[in-house]
Amino acid sequence: MLSKVQDLTDVELALLLCLVANQHCIIETTEEALDKLEDEIQLIASNVFGLSVAVVQCSRNTTLEDFSSSILISDQTPEDDVSSPSVNRKSSSFGLERSSPQKESRLPNVIIARHLSLAVHQVQIQALELLRTGRIFTHTAVYSAPKPFLLVVLNLASGTPLVKHLNDHIFLSHYHDPEDGFANIEEGSEWIEDDRASLSSVVHRSIARDYNRDPLFGIEVRTLNYSVIGVVLALRHRAVASGITPLATKHFELLARSLAPLHDLDFVTPSLVQLAARKVYRHRIVIVAPEDERSMQYGSNLAAISELLEGIVPDMVIEEVLESIEVPL
Repeated sequence: MLSKVQDLTDVELALLLCLVANQHCIIETTEEALDKLEDEIQLIASNVFGLSVAVVQCSRNTTLEDFSSSILISDQTPEDDVSSPSVNRKSSSFGLERSSPQKESRLPNVIIARHLSLAVHQVQIQALELLRTGRIFTHTAVYSAPKPFLLVVLNLASGTPLVKHLNDHIFLSHYHDPEDGFANIEEGSEWIEDDRASLSSVVHRSIARDYNRDPLFGIEVRTLNYSVIGVVLALRHRAVASGITPLATKHFELLARSLAPLHDLDFVTPSLVQLAARKVYRHRIVIVAPEDERSMQYGSNLAAISELLEGIVPDMVIEEVLESIEVPL
């Protein structure tokens, strides 16, 4: 399995981690590369991991009905074609006119929600309920999510953030640099067809083993203290307004544990803790407004605080916190 994992691209690895942990992710890139990244994720889901996929294009005009109908896929098979002899025989035996078969709809394994952050609050809350309950309601039916199930939020790197609670339920976020390329689009299907079954089996074996609950993948006391100190320092960082939530901390530990077996380890190392922190907190941390910075309560100058906070982004806060903690040996 390790050799297969090492051959994965950054986007493939991000999706694999989410599938293993039964969680969801945000993938970001530039505006020019967004279409290619969407195609890349579709190829990864269907060809590499062997999963069904649906794409929903969100905007400010997307309604609840638009969203729920766009994420459903048809279960119609080639055997259900109207020209199939079996269908014709079945229709005539009941004295019915020949007509198109009824298509059964269902939720796919992977949903790519493009620009979900632009959708109205109600649509994003519907997406949150899908993540929390594994079900979505329409006017005519209730659809349950299959296993495995993954929501990929495809956003611009400088785009609008998701609503607070939905954002907190996203496991990890990853920025894909267009310069890193789009391997599945560029290489076509030559190697995909050969390795599809083996890579798909990696996903299903990983999920079946449930790494995040396996006691073998533990965190040594010093490494645990290292991660806890990091959470506390991030929580107290003067540039952080919010985002260091209990669920974020749970996801932080879960991602660190999930990374260990993919690196052929049966324990979590400080370097895995650092990697997990960069992926779990980058979309959650909200930079404080200058007027709300805590030192303003003690008479600090607003212009000085504004200058201090100018240009600070969550990635910078995470790196500053990690650099301030001594790494255990």
